[in-house]
Amino acid sequence: MEKNNYITVTQLTRYLKYKFDNDPNLGLVFLKGEISNFKNHTRGHFYFTLKDENSRINAIMFQSNASRVKFPVNDGMKVLVTGRISVYEATGSYQIYVEEMLEDGFGALYLKFEQLKEKLMKEGLFREEHKKRIPKIPGRIGIITAPTGAAIRDILSTIKRRWPLCETILFPSLVQGELAKDDIVKNIKIAENYDLDVLIVGRGGGSIEDLWPFNEEVVARAIYESNVPIISAVGHEIDFTIADFVADKRAPTPTGAAEMAVPNIVDVKNYLNQVNIRLYKTTNHLIDIYKEKLDSLKASNIFKNPKRMYEIKEQMFDILYEKLLNGMNIYLTNKENSLNMIKGSFIFKNPNILFTDKIYQYNDLVKKIKIEITKLIQDKTSNYTNLLNKVEVLNPITTIKRGYTITTIDDKMVSSIKEVKKGDTIKTRIKDGYLESEVINIYE
Repeated sequence: MEKNNYITVTQLTRYLKYKFDNDPNLGLVFLKGEISNFKNHTRGHFYFTLKDENSRINAIMFQSNASRVKFPVNDGMKVLVTGRISVYEATGSYQIYVEEMLEDGFGALYLKFEQLKEKLMKEGLFREEHKKRIPKIPGRIGIITAPTGAAIRDILSTIKRRWPLCETILFPSLVQGELAKDDIVKNIKIAENYDLDVLIVGRGGGSIEDLWPFNEEVVARAIYESNVPIISAVGHEIDFTIADFVADKRAPTPTGAAEMAVPNIVDVKNYLNQVNIRLYKTTNHLIDIYKEKLDSLKASNIFKNPKRMYEIKEQMFDILYEKLLNGMNIYLTNKENSLNMIKGSFIFKNPNILFTDKIYQYNDLVKKIKIEITKLIQDKTSNYTNLLNKVEVLNPITTIKRGYTITTIDDKMVSSIKEVKKGDTIKTRIKDGYLESEVINIYE
């Protein structure tokens, strides 16, 4: 085939663009779908992807049209758009240039995200008091992400550049697809056995579907229950996942997570240099202070004439010695005077007087005791006589002596004729003996 038959990529793209732009079916298209990867450019343009269950198309809405949208646009929203289909020559991809957008409700994934977020927030998984502190200078960092891709390269290169002393351990994991959530949870549990100072969990950017494993409840709970401080690094700065809210720290990007995890060695060196300078200045300042004190001591009168200090102490010793002798003499004199007073006392000279006085006291006590005993005996005798008279009055023998009798049956006293029946033998006591009788009649 001749060389002139070949065309450039640009020529092909322009031809396709020409076909798209001149196709009346593509000049005005009405589409409905779910927004993902939404970005509001600083110039006011909207960049996003419009998708359904099976397909997606890139979309752009320029500021002149975007300014007419009266509702906040977010990922997960379902919208109705009107626009034209054309080819973007720089990438050769076709896209829709949106002229009008209407709200058509929220996408299923976005609703699921909000529901789980509200549930976990009510349970307290997002509270600051549950978040663990990220160490300032870690010795070992774990990384859970895909073993290939920009995320792991950015994390490792950033850590190596900022803090090459740190050891890193990669726990390769799926970060996209249906099986990713279980793989992430498994690696979080494995990482707890490696004595890590901090753990980075994340991946690079993508659509809400791509990032969805980090919105799964099992992943959120695994992060919350981890004993190792976790930094979440999922997607780009505008992307937020449930993992970001549960993690101990949220980084806007994987590179940002690495920067949060380790200090900058340049900053540490500068800090150490400043500390070294301050230490040097402080040490020299202390040396100067103590040198001045030493010079002052060396120039002092006592240091030049140390014997004078001894002389002062010797003089003080003499004074104290004299005070001690005087004090002892005064004490001994007082004690001697007290002894002489005792020796010259009347009792000391006549000790028998003490014995005589005690004899008098003893005799006096004996007299008092005799008087008290006699009085006590008289009182008790009187009480006894009174009691005896009372007993004598109540004595049944006395009653019998006055002519009364006591009747018994079988040694039991009879007090009523109802206790006696005909034929009973009764025993009657009188003052000088007993009578036994047989009951013949009973009269009431």
